[in-house]
Amino acid sequence: MPSGLKRDLGLPETFAIAVGAMIGSGIFVLPGVAWVLADAAAVLGFVIAAILVLPAALAVAEMSTAIPEDGGPYLYVERSMGPLLGTIAGVGTWLMLSLKSALALVGGVPYLLYVSETLAEFVTLIAVVLAIFFTVINLVSAEGSGKLQFGLVGVLVAILAAYVFAGAPQIEATRVEGAFSPAVGGSALLEATAIVFISYAGLTKVGAVAEEVKDPGRNLPLAIGSALAFVALVYAVVVYVTIGVLDIPAAIDGTTEAILTSEGEGAIIALAAEELLGGFGSVFALAIVVAALMALASTANAGILAASRFPMAMARDGVFPSKLEEVSARYATPVYAVALTGTVLVVLVAVFPIQQVAAFGSAFQILVFIILNVALIGFREGAVQEYDPAFETPLYPWMPLFGITGGVIVLAYTGLVAVVGAVGIAVLAGVWYFAYVRYYQGGIDREGVARAQVRESVGGSATDRTRELFESRQEYDVLVAITEDTPDRARRDMLRIALDLGRLRSTVVSVVEFYDEPDHILPSRRSRVQSTELPDWFPDDPEDAPEWFPADALGGDPRTSGGEPVAATLEDSKTSDAQVDYRRIVSEDHKEAIVDFATFEEIDLIITGRHTDNGIAGLLGASETAWLQQNAPCDVALVEDRGLEDVERVAVASRGGGPYDPVKILLADAIAEEAGAEIVLVRAIPEDAAESRRETAERYHNELTRICTVPVRSRVLETDDAVEGMARFAADADLLVVGSGPVGVEARFRGSAADDLVEAVDCTAVMVQTYEGRQRGLLERLIRDYLF
Repeated sequence: MPSGLKRDLGLPETFAIAVGAMIGSGIFVLPGVAWVLADAAAVLGFVIAAILVLPAALAVAEMSTAIPEDGGPYLYVERSMGPLLGTIAGVGTWLMLSLKSALALVGGVPYLLYVSETLAEFVTLIAVVLAIFFTVINLVSAEGSGKLQFGLVGVLVAILAAYVFAGAPQIEATRVEGAFSPAVGGSALLEATAIVFISYAGLTKVGAVAEEVKDPGRNLPLAIGSALAFVALVYAVVVYVTIGVLDIPAAIDGTTEAILTSEGEGAIIALAAEELLGGFGSVFALAIVVAALMALASTANAGILAASRFPMAMARDGVFPSKLEEVSARYATPVYAVALTGTVLVVLVAVFPIQQVAAFGSAFQILVFIILNVALIGFREGAVQEYDPAFETPLYPWMPLFGITGGVIVLAYTGLVAVVGAVGIAVLAGVWYFAYVRYYQGGIDREGVARAQVRESVGGSATDRTRELFESRQEYDVLVAITEDTPDRARRDMLRIALDLGRLRSTVVSVVEFYDEPDHILPSRRSRVQSTELPDWFPDDPEDAPEWFPADALGGDPRTSGGEPVAATLEDSKTSDAQVDYRRIVSEDHKEAIVDFATFEEIDLIITGRHTDNGIAGLLGASETAWLQQNAPCDVALVEDRGLEDVERVAVASRGGGPYDPVKILLADAIAEEAGAEIVLVRAIPEDAAESRRETAERYHNELTRICTVPVRSRVLETDDAVEGMARFAADADLLVVGSGPVGVEARFRGSAADDLVEAVDCTAVMVQTYEGRQRGLLERLIRDYLF
């Protein structure tokens, strides 16, 4: 995509951006915070954080060579996992980088106090001036900003090297005892690790300027890998020397206590330099103060440079207003995005205490690093042809899985406030997406490869389960549950459906009439078999049997009596392989008797009539249908009978919420085969759904076509009113098979969307609820609906 941006950042500038972004507040502000939490083990906290960041660093290196465009985490997550998560990652990282830049500017307060208390009184003004200065630098030239960054980092590293060489001989072993021992820090070590995690946020900044890096396939992995290794080494050595040289408890109890308590444990490096060389009068101590201020300035500069590319990248995709993607013809920089970022930085300066800002930033940064590892897996497993990175993460998939696991563990130790703050940022980003992108802009016609791949996987798994159900040789037990309210035609039609299953697999059909008697007649609350004689409506005579019932299977006199159930065995393998047992059971409550019978007999499927007891009765749990759906130990098929004569078309409908349950396909195929009918698979997807979602649905339908034994047609409807769209299409069907959906409060009171669809058509409908589907939690159902 031509953008007008220049590729003028070489390896030194790119390396400097990463190092400068990490080494600023991380080395001059956070070591004191980490020491307060974990004592000498703070050194190990920095090392552990680097190890946990490594998988995300490798992921960024790989994805940035495959997609060398500005945008960093937003771009990778959006392309891998879709615009919603991409927006959360992009907006959140943009705000996090702005917060970190504000932290860098505010973090200079303890060091300014060493220069002049008068200057410290104007810290907010100085921070604002610096923010404006660096914003102007970034407006004028990314190359100029990169070269300034390289110069700042070079001077900083030289001063820190001198500091380490001067301090190493004076380290007292007792002060650094346990610096690399996890046992010393305990759980506090993980808290310290979580706090200093933000020190490595510079890695995401490098990916954010990928479009302006020369030879990105070579320079990006080199810059990211070398910067992480270098900075981790600098952190460990500098913090180790500082703790070993400085008697921190004594320093805190001395004249600098006010500084540490009011501004955070920030000036620890300057305190160590003062301890080394005998006071502030030393030129070297002054150099440390200057180095700290330069480091914090470089962090702010790199933060503006990288953070401003997030609004630009999001504006390209319609997530932010299009004005933010404009690039200045004169300066070749995204002027509006830089100006917006600079403005946000000025507003954020000096708003939060240092540790709180670091905790907020660390929590969200950990979350972003976790998502980056997931995004890498999405790209790899998605098998995207356009994804061709010049660098590949080693030890895949163990490396990103390690990063995800470690990130989740450390995230738990950032503290409740920090996690809530990070979640709050994510929620705000999500609100922006739905309010601006979905409703104002009309959405983005693209989805992430990970979501598409998961949908393919879900569809493939459903296809396999459907095939297994069709090919299974295990006996399938079906209960046709009849009550006093069931009309004769409905009884015959339900039996017909059960017998049709015998055409596809060996089936035992238990036809049971359930009757209620008052409490005083059956005080023990036990059911009893009253009769085993076949009822008048049962087609026991070949001349009386309807066309669908295999008459030659009813030879002899099926009416017998005694304690055993009557059995009519259907032996014609060309028509149906089913054994029919009949019982008549009397109980106090036929609903409970149905569930008890199904449990005792290990029934696989209950076929019974549908009752529409909604309103107050349904809400209070008095609905017979809802009660059976919630308590049945197996799958349930609810029949709304309007006749099953001359079936030519069977519609199997789904309004999303995952693939078709295999039982729905089995029932539809069995009935269609007996009647010589065809099946029409009808699926409704949102009007703004990505094209890949339609393509996946079509492929899924094609796979089901190969499994079914009758002709199958596919129809994918793009509509936001699924019920109306499917009802219109199913109007000429002779039978509708649909999932019943979850039985929640709303469904009990007014009926579910499936109920609305059944009421909207004129044909017989079968609502299927599987036992497996009922066990799914709310979150799983939402994910299935979001994905499929």
